[in-house]
Amino acid sequence: MSSTPLDAQRLSDLARLRRVRDRIDREYAQPLDVEALARGVHMSAGHLSRQFRLAYGESPYSYLMTRRIERAMALLRRGDLSVTEVCFAVGCASLGTFSTRFTELVGVPPSTYRRQAAGGTAGMPPCVVKQVGRPIRNQEAPVIDTSLA
Repeated sequence: MSSTPLDAQRLSDLARLRRVRDRIDREYAQPLDVEALARGVHMSAGHLSRQFRLAYGESPYSYLMTRRIERAMALLRRGDLSVTEVCFAVGCASLGTFSTRFTELVGVPPSTYRRQAAGGTAGMPPCVVKQVGRPIRNQEAPVIDTSLA
């Protein structure tokens, strides 16, 4: 069975999308934007965004923010950095945007998460902590009533 030029283009696009995703995973703390990511794989920003969403179910920006929030959760659990320090350490330039996105994905503000997580995962293997603490992607987290805590 011979492949068509369309099949070859699709495989090429998938390989480039994988390179973009790998770059986001590696460089999440760097200033990244869709235009720069697209230039790096010789695609237009619009084409990259559409194809990335088709392949991975979310936009490149959403994927980047999820990676940043995952890393922020780990740093907040350590407890030795302030929320502001964590915000900048994971590559966010705006504390407000960071806090809003963190709250959407995790269900509580970063300061509340930091307070609740301090010591809460002591003794757990890091692989378990990472899995149970993973942000919810593509949907808002359920609202947690912190008044009872």
